[in-house]
Amino acid sequence: MHPIVERIAQKDIRALAKAITMVENDVPDKLDLLSDVFQLKGHARLVGLTGSPGAGKSSLVNRLITRLRQQNKTVAVIAVDPTSPFSGGALLGDRVRMHQHFTDEGVFIRSMATRGSLGGLARATKDALRLCDAFGFDVVIVETVGVGQSELDIMKIVDTTAVVVTPNSGDVLQIFKAGIMEIADLFVINKADLPGFGKLKALLKELVMTTATTEHETAIIKTVATENKGIDQLITAIEAHHTFLYNTHTGQKRRLDQLSLEVHELIREEIWRDVGAFLDTERVESYFKQETVDPYKLAQALYEKWKHNGGSDI
Repeated sequence: MHPIVERIAQKDIRALAKAITMVENDVPDKLDLLSDVFQLKGHARLVGLTGSPGAGKSSLVNRLITRLRQQNKTVAVIAVDPTSPFSGGALLGDRVRMHQHFTDEGVFIRSMATRGSLGGLARATKDALRLCDAFGFDVVIVETVGVGQSELDIMKIVDTTAVVVTPNSGDVLQIFKAGIMEIADLFVINKADLPGFGKLKALLKELVMTTATTEHETAIIKTVATENKGIDQLITAIEAHHTFLYNTHTGQKRRLDQLSLEVHELIREEIWRDVGAFLDTERVESYFKQETVDPYKLAQALYEKWKHNGGSDI
C-alpha cells in the first residue's frame, strides 16, 4: 500500500491534505495511489451544491456543517474556486466564509482551483472526494465555482446534486438554458424570504412533475440560510435521495453508469498524457510554416504514428 494511504487509513489529516495536493499536481504514481485509496472506500454521503453566483451556496454549506456536527457527523468540504490568473491557485477561498469551523477536528475544508476547467470543477475534484471518503468522513460536500451554464460536471462525481436557486434572480432562465433540470436531484430555493418565491416554486413544481417516477420525485426545499431556516429539511431530502440511490434498481443503474463514465474519463486522460508526451510542439508547429499544410491529414498522420510507433520520430 502507498505510504501516504497508510497514513490516511490511520486518520492522519496532514496526509489527507498532502494526498489531495499530490493528485492535483498529477504525480507519476497518482493512479497507484488512488487505487490503494479505493480499497479504503468508506460510506460518506457525497453531496454537491451548485448554482449561480450569489445564490448563497457558501452560507448553506456553512449551516449544513453546523447542523451535521450537532448530529455528531464528521464533514469534509471541497470548495472549488476560480483560478487566479497569477498564482494558478484558488481565487476566492471559500474557507474564509467558514472560519468558525477551522478549529473543529471533525471538519476538513479544502479550496481547489478550477485550473481552467470549463465544467465548474477542478479536474482532481473526484479524486479529492475519494480521499475524503477513504479517510472516513460521514459527509463530503462539494461547492462548485458558480459559473452558470458550465456546471454540469458535478453530477458525474457526487451521489446527490442540489441546485441552489433564488427568487427574482434570473435562475429560472438558467434552469432551461443550462440543462440544470437534468442534473438536479433536489432543488433548494434559498433566500426564500424574497419576493417571487411562490412563482419560482410553482414553476419548479411543474418541471419536477415532468420527470417524476413512482421511485423518485425531485424534492424542492425552501431555505433562508442567513436565518438558519430549512437546513433540517435539506438534510432529510439528502438522506431520502441516498436511500433511493442504494435501494432501487434505477438508483443502482445510475451509480453503475457513473462508475463507467469515470473509467472512460480515466482512460481518456491517460491517452492524452501519452499523446502529449509523444507530440513535440516545436516539431508540429514546424509543419505549419507551409501554408498548404492540411491540418486534418496531419492530425491523422500524427495519430497513426503515435498509435503504431509510440514516441518514435515522425
